[in-house]
Amino acid sequence: MNEAKLYEVIRAPRVSEKTARLQETSNQYAFEVSKDATKADIKAAVEKLFDVTVEAVNVVNVKGKNKSFRNRTGRRGDWRKAYVKLTDGQSIDVMTAKV
Repeated sequence: MNEAKLYEVIRAPRVSEKTARLQETSNQYAFEVSKDATKADIKAAVEKLFDVTVEAVNVVNVKGKNKSFRNRTGRRGDWRKAYVKLTDGQSIDVMTAKV
């Protein structure tokens, strides 16, 4: 997999209270990924970009919310989230990650 494809598969890390708790307790990290990425693509991209060993990948399709602004209704886009579990003793610094 070439360098450009790696950055297309993994778009951005998702940082929230829930993901911070997952990092501490079960060594899992959350990333926003492309809609057509498979678990194998995500695993390969994380292993090459961050030089870690991935144990498991879980993928969630997130539906966009309906929002209104000044009596106009709209819809936010759907996106895909991947939870990546690393082997014990490995970590990713998501605050300084260049994804």
